[in-house]
Amino acid sequence: KLPLTVDEILNFGESNRELFIKSSTYSIIPITVTEMGLTISWIFSSDPKSISFSVVYQESEDTPLDQCKVLIPMTRCNSHKETIRGQVKVRNAGIYTLIFDNTFSRFVSKRVFYHLAVERPVIYDGSDFP
Repeated sequence: KLPLTVDEILNFGESNRELFIKSSTYSIIPITVTEMGLTISWIFSSDPKSISFSVVYQESEDTPLDQCKVLIPMTRCNSHKETIRGQVKVRNAGIYTLIFDNTFSRFVSKRVFYHLAVERPVIYDGSDFP
């Protein structure tokens, strides 16, 4: 479990991070967001073989997991063959959790290489208008 804030993701730079996920387990990356309108995006690949991926939203740490909102249902990704890209728009403050699930694999541990980015919306204020 790696709780991250928006500022920490903004400081990621261009480097990739790596997760090691043992067979029959999963890893989560919770991202705490306080401002709305942001876009959280990710790119990941896995080695060897596929990994399952999901994104859930939690209003606060106290919210029971069974009351979390599933934004992207658990999907098996062929991320060992192609890079997976995606994004979610932040509509509410809270915790957006990326889940990398290897529970289907009884013997094979996986490495996931990922990169996260956060984009703030560009708000046009008309200041460059003559």
